[in-house]
Amino acid sequence: MIAKTSIAALCLFILSSLTSVAAAAGASKVVLQVSDDNPQKWNLAINNANNVLKAAPGSEIEIVVYGPGIGMLTKDSKVSARVTKAVNDGVKVVACQNTMKAKKLSQDQMNMSIGYVPAGVIQIMTRQGQGWAYVRP
Repeated sequence: MIAKTSIAALCLFILSSLTSVAAAAGASKVVLQVSDDNPQKWNLAINNANNVLKAAPGSEIEIVVYGPGIGMLTKDSKVSARVTKAVNDGVKVVACQNTMKAKKLSQDQMNMSIGYVPAGVIQIMTRQGQGWAYVRP
C-alpha cells in the first residue's frame, strides 16, 4: 500500500512538473505595450522584460510603443540608456510609425537601437494572433 501511494505521489509530482514546464514554454513570447509618456512606466516595462529573460532565458520579448509613449524612444529621453541596454540584452523595442508621423518625429531623432512598425496597435494584435502573451505594465 505504501509503495502504491509513493508511486502515485511520484507520478503526480512528475505530472505537475511537466505541466509547469509546458506552461512556461507557452509563455516564451511576450509583447508589452507602452503608450504612456512616463519614465516610471518605462522602467516597469523594462523591468518586466528583464524578469522574463531571467526566469525564462531564450524568451522572445517585444515592447511596442505608440501614442504619448513614443517620446521615451528619442535619443535624449530619460530612459534612452535603459532602452539601449534592453535591446542589447535581447528585447526588441519597436516604435509606431503612425505615431511618429503624427508627432513629426524622424528616425534621426530616435534611439538608434530600436526598430519600427507601421502601426503599433496592429503589431500588438498580430503578436496576439501568433500566440504571444500580452502585457501592459
